[in-house]
Amino acid sequence: MKKLMLGNEAVARGCFEAGVRLVSSYPGTPSTEITETIVKYDDIYCEWAPNEKVAAETAIGASIAGARSMACMKHVGLNVMADPLFTVSYTGVNGGLVFAVADDPGMHSSQNEQDSRHYAKAAKILMLEPSDSMEAKAFTKKAFELSEKYDVPVILRLSTRVSHSQSLVEIEERENIELKPYIKDSSKYVMMPGNAIKRHKIVEEREKALKEYVESTELNVIECNNSKIGVITSGISYLYAHEALGNQVNYFKLGVAYPLPIESIRNFTKGLEKVFVIEELDPFIEEHCKMNGIDVIGKDVFTLLYEYTPQMIKKAVLGIEPPSHFELDEAIPNRPPVMCAGCPHRGTFYVLKKLGLTVSGDIGCYTLGATRPIEAVDTVICMGASIGAAHGMAKVRGSEFNEKLVAVIGDSTFVHSGITGLIDVVYNKGITTVIILDNSITGMTGHQDNPTTGYTIRKEETKQLNLITLAKSIGIENISVVDPFDLINLEKVIKEEVKKCEPSLIIASRPCALLKTVKYTGHAVITDKCKKCKKCLGLGCPAISNKNGLIVIDKNQCNGCSLCLNVCPFKAISKVEE
Repeated sequence: MKKLMLGNEAVARGCFEAGVRLVSSYPGTPSTEITETIVKYDDIYCEWAPNEKVAAETAIGASIAGARSMACMKHVGLNVMADPLFTVSYTGVNGGLVFAVADDPGMHSSQNEQDSRHYAKAAKILMLEPSDSMEAKAFTKKAFELSEKYDVPVILRLSTRVSHSQSLVEIEERENIELKPYIKDSSKYVMMPGNAIKRHKIVEEREKALKEYVESTELNVIECNNSKIGVITSGISYLYAHEALGNQVNYFKLGVAYPLPIESIRNFTKGLEKVFVIEELDPFIEEHCKMNGIDVIGKDVFTLLYEYTPQMIKKAVLGIEPPSHFELDEAIPNRPPVMCAGCPHRGTFYVLKKLGLTVSGDIGCYTLGATRPIEAVDTVICMGASIGAAHGMAKVRGSEFNEKLVAVIGDSTFVHSGITGLIDVVYNKGITTVIILDNSITGMTGHQDNPTTGYTIRKEETKQLNLITLAKSIGIENISVVDPFDLINLEKVIKEEVKKCEPSLIIASRPCALLKTVKYTGHAVITDKCKKCKKCLGLGCPAISNKNGLIVIDKNQCNGCSLCLNVCPFKAISKVEE
């Protein structure tokens, strides 16, 4: 039986069919749906971990105990789990161990265009790269086999288009994979220097074996079309190239992204007049070819930036200009992302902007506090960085600057990697004010539970992390819980806390407006009391707009949260119940 599946769904199916017993992940677009699909398979224990490092360590522990296991993340999550990744390369595995990592060319939901292939090379582990959903499932199953055969963790490299596009997948039964025996072996799994020295030699021997394997593996495919032009490619770039070039070129499709073959590439290029390397992001394959004396054309005709298109490839390889297309007389207006109507973060950022504070921001829905018209956020670096960055800013600019500075971070991000930053502030006598934007869920990646919600990934009740108790335990004495829609009290609390010469924590607590438990009613309307002061436009609510000089509220977008009623100084906005 065949079924249409997203690439991420196909990876999940591959895990099920491969007899995987444990999957631990942290949500991150474009990888999230892998774990959200796996939770539907009762045969697999599944969890959301506080961060990617913990997810990887959990999967590693399950592997050592003899089970096939996996951790899933986006490319920047791979940075977070890099520490255990490099060590597990030395220890090897017991049960098969796979890390599913989704890169994001074009930065649709990311802060960079990182190329994860470099990690495989640096850690000296195997990496597979599927091109579509069928391969996503097949390569997932193959990854577990190869992991156990070569005693190596395997990275399954996805990308946004592979993860989020659909193709047919052959559905098969689940394999009955027994737990491998657990045998105490400190020389293999205890990575202190004396053991690591010996394991490094094994890693290098394994690397040689893997390089021999990739010269003949069926995962690397040659398509000969009797052309004098060759294309070496992998992943989604293969599909782009095939759409653009059809049977006009020969293809070497690399299913193994690392290690890369040498002799089979060299044999492929013999007799060809031109060989193009088509790969998004870094010149990983290109540099490998050139380093081994194989003449190829790569980034000198292709860009290092963003995603590729068939039109771009056709022009670069065949010199064919894309067909002309109809152009509008007027430019299409940009449609940047905005916080949703009723977003609990809107009130906080409105007040922060009003107070003119410097805001050290973080990764999440609230990153949109940097966009117009709010423009309240000054910096965003990576998950959990807001607190440490604010601490550093305050230390070098002094207490006077600290009165104009706050760090903002979401509840899930705080648990992910913000807690240690707050500990650093307390331990090193900082005086930073931190605002946790507690919307009762992991919002940006699609409403996943986290330790602050009190529910597991399967919606089972569990211990709920108490942010107040946690903050007190690390030495925070000034803790306030406020409703971010109570603008008067929120402004009062922020003014008070930033003036204190010791750390402060403000928890701005209101659930995400899109949660099923949130039941806003009615919608707001502009009355004849409106003075056109446009103060309500400063909220950046998508339901409120200025049309021909008139302030209007679109009742189809308004969800009745009533924040705008609190902003209007003339009481010119009222609420109509339906």
